[in-house]
Order: sequence, then C-alpha cells, then structure tokens
Amino acid sequence: MLLETRNLGRSFGGLLALDDLHLQIPEGALYGLIGPNGAGKTTVFNLLSGFLAPTRGNIFFDGMNITGLPPEEITRLGIARTFQNIRLFEDLNVLDNVLVGFHCRRRASWWQAALRFPGYLREERAHAARGRALLEEVGLADAADEKAGQLPYGHQRRLEITRALATGPRLLLLDEPAAGLNPQETRELMDFLRSVHQEHRLTILVIEHNLRLVMGLCQQITVLDHGLTLAAGPPQEIRTNPAVIKAYLGVRNN
Repeated sequence: MLLETRNLGRSFGGLLALDDLHLQIPEGALYGLIGPNGAGKTTVFNLLSGFLAPTRGNIFFDGMNITGLPPEEITRLGIARTFQNIRLFEDLNVLDNVLVGFHCRRRASWWQAALRFPGYLREERAHAARGRALLEEVGLADAADEKAGQLPYGHQRRLEITRALATGPRLLLLDEPAAGLNPQETRELMDFLRSVHQEHRLTILVIEHNLRLVMGLCQQITVLDHGLTLAAGPPQEIRTNPAVIKAYLGVRNN
C-alpha cells in the first residue's frame, strides 16, 4: 500500500470529526472519498497533508509513519494536494505559479540564490524549462506569461493541479477539483485527470461531490458520513448501497 491509515481520528473539542478511519490505497490507484457535507472528507485531507495532527491513529506513506509531520516535510516525501477553494498567487504569472511548486526540490541554498551562484542559475533555468514543459502538457503554454488571476476558472483549476505536479508527487490529493465547473468542463477535467494519472504514474485520491465524476473516474471509493466509514468498494457496489443512498438522499433504497 502506498497510503494506509489505521484507526485515524480527529476531534475538535467535544466534536468528533473523524473516527477510526482505515484507508488502504495501493500505488497507482485512482481512489475516491465521498460523503455528504460535514462527513469529514476535508478533515482527512488536512490530516494526510499535515495541516492537522490526528487525535488518534496513524498515517503510513510507503511504509513510513508520517503521523504529525509538518506539511513541508510531507510534500518533500511525495504527497501534494489542491484545495476546494483555489489557492493561486493571482498576481504572479502562470509560469511563476508553477515554479513555486519546484521550491521543495531546490538544492541551492538561500545564500547561493542571493549571490546568484552559477549552480543556482542552472537550477533556475532547469526549473523554468520543466515548468514550461508541464504547461505545454496541460494545455496552458500559451498563457505562461498571463497573470494567474486572469485565467478562466477552469484553467485556474488546471493550473493548481499543475503546480502540485511540479512538487514531484507520488500521491496527489485533489479536494473537489470539479467545484464550480460546468458539465463540459467537468468532462474535460475527467479526461485531464486520466491523462495525468497515466503520464505521471501517480496515485490519486479525490474528494468530490460530483458523483458522476467519482463513479466514472475512480476504481475504489470510500464513503464517509458524520466522520464514520459508511461503505467502501468499487463504484458499482457503492452506487447501489442502501446506506449510501440514504445518506445522500435521505430515503431508503426500494
């Protein structure tokens, strides 16, 4: 398993946001995490990416216990994430936003950068070339010099994913990547994610409210409800599970 959680839980005061989560995600998987509002999905991402420390349980990445490590260390180990609300540097251009992602892989020190050492300059050129190659790959090369905040919403989503790819991840955490997209943009996003998964040989974990996207994209799905695991399995089992239908629709499956 590339990612595994054991008895993972998180409380906020007297509120139990997540309880006893067991995830097992093999390397190379396209995995979905779904559930109604307040189910605990974003709490899971915040725990996996180091933005929160668990109240109980452990997180293992490629066999290493990463429980409680800070976000920057988790990123260096190979876990990258996006956010439900897009977090770009809107006043920087598109290429510079991607270059931010390379920061965790820099070898030159701050003083070498300040003094413009040849090694730092070579690294800068290499990152710029790699950044432009990534933009070419995702269809944003023509926008490289535009401000990120001026891009159409769907392209901003794609840029945030590209910046995450620049960190060199093995596991990519996508927090509601289809939020705010129309049906055509959502279909394009699904094709884009399949391409990213294949080209970069990534493991991808997706939180998403758009069930059509999750069912059409993911090989395995875990369903949360009020911090508890409601169901887990392939899409064809999840879509007909009476407990899942009731959680989403408030009705019994007849």
